[in-house]
Amino acid sequence: MTLIVALFMGLISNAQSPYEAKMKEAFGLWGQNQPVKASQLFERITMVETQNWLPYYYAAQTLITSGFSVKDEAELKTRLDKAQAFLDKAKEVSPKNAEILVAQATWYIVWVAFDGATYGAMYSGKVSNLYQKALKIAPNNPRVVLGKAEWDIGKAKFFGKDTSAYCKQIEKAIELFDTFEKPTPFYPSYGKERAQQVLSQCGKQK
Repeated sequence: MTLIVALFMGLISNAQSPYEAKMKEAFGLWGQNQPVKASQLFERITMVETQNWLPYYYAAQTLITSGFSVKDEAELKTRLDKAQAFLDKAKEVSPKNAEILVAQATWYIVWVAFDGATYGAMYSGKVSNLYQKALKIAPNNPRVVLGKAEWDIGKAKFFGKDTSAYCKQIEKAIELFDTFEKPTPFYPSYGKERAQQVLSQCGKQK
């Protein structure tokens, strides 16, 4: 049985296209907490897959999400400037894409998280507008529902308002994660664990 499984896995591996193999390699680097190297590999994939928005998206997303842990402003600016260039290319390839809008919103949120006093007022409206646009495009996308609800919860807490209505949206996002089907290979599917984490704290004031 072990030999059969090994042979089967070998056939799958051999059947992979260069695109699939490189994408999986890039995801592997990202999973090993090497976001910059992962982004560089996604960037190399874009040089071949010029009309595919996903490599541009992930080249940006790896840098954006890693930005939450960056403490040096110059380094953060370098990463996010690079990420923005990838997002701009992704938008050219796939306009009106809710996943890209969520990534753009996260780009702004990284700056707000880094220095709320400086960037909060500057970018808060932009984040809200991006989530509204994404919701119109894909109202049943779990990452859109989660992102908007989490942002709204943060704003409500900041102003001392009730968050219960937004907690229900987190519950809705979790339900959507359970039914969401990826339309293409490598389409974003992350977020359910984050939604569960947010829900576990939802309604609790700091």
